[in-house]
Amino acid sequence: MTSRVIPAAVKLTPGAEARIADLMSKAPADAIGVKLSTPRRGCSGLAYSVDYVSEEAKFDEKIETPGGIFYIDGASVLYLVGSTMDWVEDDFTAGFVFENPNAKGACGCGESFMV
Repeated sequence: MTSRVIPAAVKLTPGAEARIADLMSKAPADAIGVKLSTPRRGCSGLAYSVDYVSEEAKFDEKIETPGGIFYIDGASVLYLVGSTMDWVEDDFTAGFVFENPNAKGACGCGESFMV
């Protein structure tokens, strides 16, 4: 019997992986990776947040990338399944961009989303 590989909840683009590597190269000494979560915030209810983490939480999803470990908050996975995370830079802004099939709407400023 062969084991089935379960795909990650969030697909990371090469741009997102490169940004994670850049963040980890500048990380505080106690950081073990970066973590995506969806705290309650903004006018639509949930926001995307990417932060350094210093310890692994029991129910977090763990994705190993070439530049470091990427975690997804266990409580946020249901809101993020099937999403793609990219890093986008232009003349005016730089940031992670999410294509989330679970989002039913977003606020006008793009700061938050609802499911």
